[in-house]
Amino acid sequence: MHKVIHSDAVKAALQQRGWTQKELAARLGVTAQAVTNWFSGKDFPRPDKLLKLAAALRLPFEQLVKQEPSGFEPIIAFRTKANVKTTDAHVLKARAMGTMLGPLLEFLEPMSGLPRTMADTSTGYANLQANASEVRKTLGVGEAAVLQYEDLIGEFAANRAVLVPVMWGHLQSHRNALHILLPQTRTTFIFLNLDTHLEDFKFWMAHELAHVYTPQLAGADEGEDFADAFAGALLFPQALAEQAYAKGMRAGRQGVVSVLDEFAQAHSISLNTVFSQISLFVRHAGLPSLPCDEKEVHAARMMTRGALVSQTLFQPMPASPERYTAAAKNVFRSQFFEALRRMIKSKNTGAGYIQQVMDIPMQDALALHEQVSR
Repeated sequence: MHKVIHSDAVKAALQQRGWTQKELAARLGVTAQAVTNWFSGKDFPRPDKLLKLAAALRLPFEQLVKQEPSGFEPIIAFRTKANVKTTDAHVLKARAMGTMLGPLLEFLEPMSGLPRTMADTSTGYANLQANASEVRKTLGVGEAAVLQYEDLIGEFAANRAVLVPVMWGHLQSHRNALHILLPQTRTTFIFLNLDTHLEDFKFWMAHELAHVYTPQLAGADEGEDFADAFAGALLFPQALAEQAYAKGMRAGRQGVVSVLDEFAQAHSISLNTVFSQISLFVRHAGLPSLPCDEKEVHAARMMTRGALVSQTLFQPMPASPERYTAAAKNVFRSQFFEALRRMIKSKNTGAGYIQQVMDIPMQDALALHEQVSR
């Protein structure tokens, strides 16, 4: 399916407000011909104009846009920060970004094979452990071994997923990650926010990998629930939970949090993930709880927050376009910028495309455009 403006709904909204198409164009900062092209289906608004159109007419995405048969219909999933809610504007922008990724597909290097899929996506303890164990076997990682970033990154590349590292800000953005699946080719683009604490970043990568494995749940609440549950099981499976539990019980109330933090540091994950996985194991095995509670663990975690991934990768900050694109290629094995380079040379694509498809400021897009155009 591809998107076109639902002209009947827009015209009805215009009539309700007493606006002409020319007046609408003036409000949006576009030409009257551009609006005519949208209504006729000859063109589709860029994400920023689509957002302005929705806001001006107070129409949700479902009424503003209709689907017509075409190459693909992007499916999106957000990994939001804390309890921040995803708004209609967020969804609208993400879907528009997905639509714009379509033309980039032909410039990607061929990706052979089909992604791994998980048919049983229940969040029962035994099923999650079985799924996590199977993935670890595929990666050649033992049940109690540290799952390295390189293992996760390689698994994305093996499952037709293109990682796109971005710097959306630590406090300014509502997203830690954005997952866009293009179903026609089973190609996934995953935008990972590098302005994220190190101890959280691996969890979010595992969360996104779960989405790659479960395209049938993409965009659904149960997909988010499974992805969270799977990420915890993959990063800190039962074998590790048993070890940490035994050591924590021996340490007693005075030392248990320090024991948990020791495991968290060793595996580059958060104290909360370690505690939650032990708690799930204890409940499953019918054992006594650890001599600490969630509030103590959370307080200890907030006192030991690590650096941001972006700060670790790029010192000094800010990162230059050269260092940033090199890290995307060499650290995250991403072919995103190489595909952009081929697209720019083939179609003379401008910086506006980069700005829209990456959702970054135009100043940054111009610098990236200059870099990848060389």
